[in-house]
Amino acid sequence: MRYVRLGNSGLEVSGVVLGCMSFGDPQRGTHEWSVGLDEARPFVRQAIEAGITTFDTANVYSAGTSEEITGKLLGEFAKRDEVVIATKVHGRMGPGPKGGGLSRAAILTQADESLRRLGTDYIDLYQIHRYDPNVPIEETMEALHDLVRAGKVRYIGASSMWTWQFAQAQHVADRNGWTRFVSMQDQYNLIMREEEREMLPFCLDQGVGVLPWSPLARGRLTRNWDAGTRRSETDRFGSTLYRQAEEADRAVVDTVAAVAGELGVSRAQVALAWLCHQPAVTAPIVGATKPAHITDAVAAVELNLGEDELRRLGEHYVPHAPEGF
Repeated sequence: MRYVRLGNSGLEVSGVVLGCMSFGDPQRGTHEWSVGLDEARPFVRQAIEAGITTFDTANVYSAGTSEEITGKLLGEFAKRDEVVIATKVHGRMGPGPKGGGLSRAAILTQADESLRRLGTDYIDLYQIHRYDPNVPIEETMEALHDLVRAGKVRYIGASSMWTWQFAQAQHVADRNGWTRFVSMQDQYNLIMREEEREMLPFCLDQGVGVLPWSPLARGRLTRNWDAGTRRSETDRFGSTLYRQAEEADRAVVDTVAAVAGELGVSRAQVALAWLCHQPAVTAPIVGATKPAHITDAVAAVELNLGEDELRRLGEHYVPHAPEGF
C-alpha cells in the first residue's frame, strides 16, 4: 500500500480508502444491501492487514449504524492513532432544526452524535455531505472551524457541489482566518467525468485532495452491462445514476473488460487504476461486501496502465449532465 498526503495538508491517507457505507443495519435507513457487524468484521480486518488506514462513513448511512459498526471494528483491529476516520454531516438524522443541514446548531449537535457512535474523541476528516443553500456559508464555515479549534475535528472536507460553491466556501474561510477544506469527495469514474471540467482543475490549483466516490460506477464498470446485483436492485439513490448515455457508457464498460482481459486482471482493478493515474486524485473510496473488493482495490494501486490503454479507456466518453448532487 502507498500512502499520500491529502492535498497540501499534512494528513497522510492510504492510497485506497475503505468506504463504510456498505456496513450498517439493513433494517434501518435506505441501504437494504448493507451488512451488519459480524459480516463487516472480516472486511475491516482484511483492510487493516492490507495496509489501508483510511475509513470513510457518514452519519446518515444506515441511520447511524454505519458509524457504530465502523468505530467498533476499528477499535478491535487498530490503535486510534494508526487510522484516519472520516465521516460526514448534512443528511437528515431526525426532526427539528438540529436534525439535518449545515446550520451551526445542526453541525455542532451532529458532530457530537457522530463522535458518540464512532466511540472516539476526535474525527480526523469531517466532511459536509452536500452544500446547504438554506444556510449562510459563513455560518457553516465558522461552525466547522470551531469544531477544529475545540479539538473534536482535525481537518475538514467537502463533497459533491458546484465548483463556484466550493470556491465560495474556501474564500469565506480565507477572508475570516477560518479552517479551509482540505479535500473534495466527488463522483468521478470512467462513465462520469464531468468533474474534469472545473472541480478537478480547481482542486489541483488550490492543493485540495480528491477522494472520488462511486469509483466503479456502482459496480457497472465491474460486470457486463445487463448484469445486476442485489444492491443494484435495491439501491434507491444508485438507481438514479448512470442512465443518461447508455450506448457510450456500454462502450466504456466493454473497453474496461477488454483491457482487463489483455492484462489478466479484474475489471475493477483496471477501472480503479485509471482513477489512480489521474493527477487530481488522491485515493478512491471503495466499498466492500466481498473479500475480492478489497483485494482488487489494493492491487489497483500498483497496476500501471500504458498510454495506449489509458487512451482506449477514455475514448468513448461523451458529455453527461452532472448528477448525484
